[in-house]
Amino acid sequence: MQVPAPFEYARASSVEEALELLARLGPEARLLAGGHSLLPMMKLRLAAPEHLIDIDGLHSELGYVREQDGEVRIGAMTRHRELLESELLARRLPIFTDAERVIADPVVRNRGTIGGALCQADPAEDLSAVCAAVDARLVVRGAQGERSLTMQEFHRGPYQTAVGHDEMLVEVRIAPAEHSGSAYEKVERRVGDWAIVAAGASLTLEGGTIAAAGISLSAVGAGVRCSRAEAELTGRRPSDELLAAAGRLAAESCSPVSDQRGSAEYKRHLAEVLTVRALRRALSRALQEEA
Repeated sequence: MQVPAPFEYARASSVEEALELLARLGPEARLLAGGHSLLPMMKLRLAAPEHLIDIDGLHSELGYVREQDGEVRIGAMTRHRELLESELLARRLPIFTDAERVIADPVVRNRGTIGGALCQADPAEDLSAVCAAVDARLVVRGAQGERSLTMQEFHRGPYQTAVGHDEMLVEVRIAPAEHSGSAYEKVERRVGDWAIVAAGASLTLEGGTIAAAGISLSAVGAGVRCSRAEAELTGRRPSDELLAAAGRLAAESCSPVSDQRGSAEYKRHLAEVLTVRALRRALSRALQEEA
C-alpha cells in the first residue's frame, strides 16, 4: 500500500490567506489544487511536502474564462471541464478545446485545474504546449505584488517553474490577434493518456501572409517552443511546401529519448507529422477568420 509521508494540512479560503500561509510555512509547503499530479507523487514518496495548503475553495475566486481589455483571461483554478466547455475558448482559441478533448478522463477533468497542470511542469503535459503556442503570459502573485511571465520564463525545466515558494500562479492571459487560428494534435497510447508526442500551432494572417506563428511540442524535450520553425513561416505566404519545411525544422529542434512509449526516431517523426497537421488546421481556422 502506497502512503504519503506525514504532513500538516491547512485550507485557504482566499488568495491572500494562501499567500500568508505560504510565507509563514516556508519552502516545504505545497499548494494542493486538483491533486491529480501531486497526490500520486506523494504516495510514491517522489514528493514529501511538510505542509499541504488546500486551495480548492479558491475556485470561486480563480475559476473563470472571460474576455477583458482585449485579452482572454483564465483563472488558475479553472478546471479542465470548464476549459473544454468554454464557448469563448472554442471561438477565440480553439487550441484549448482541441487539447482538452484528449486530456485525461471525465473524473480528472472535473477536478484538475489549468494552474495545477502548468505548475506541475511535466514535460509531457498538454496545456504548457498550448500556452506556449499562443504566447500566453502567466500572472504570478506574491506578497510583493504581481509579475507577468512568458512560458519560457515560467518553465525552468522538468517539474521546475519560476514560481517562488511564497508565490502562486493566479491567471493566464492570451491576446489572440485578428485573423488568427490555432490547433493542437496529439498521439497517445490510449485516450486521455500522457502524450507520446503532441504539437500546438497558432498562425496570424495579414493580407494572405503569415504575420506571426507559434509552434510548440510536448513530450520530446525540455523546451516547448520551436523558434526556427516559427521564423521559417513568418513573413511568407502559406503553402504545403512551407508548412512541410516548418514541420521538418520543428522535428530537428526537439530532443526525444527512447523509452517504453517509442524510439527517439519514431517520436521525431511524430513531431514533424503532428506539427504539419496542427499548422494546417490552424491555417484553415485563420483563413475562416480572414474571410
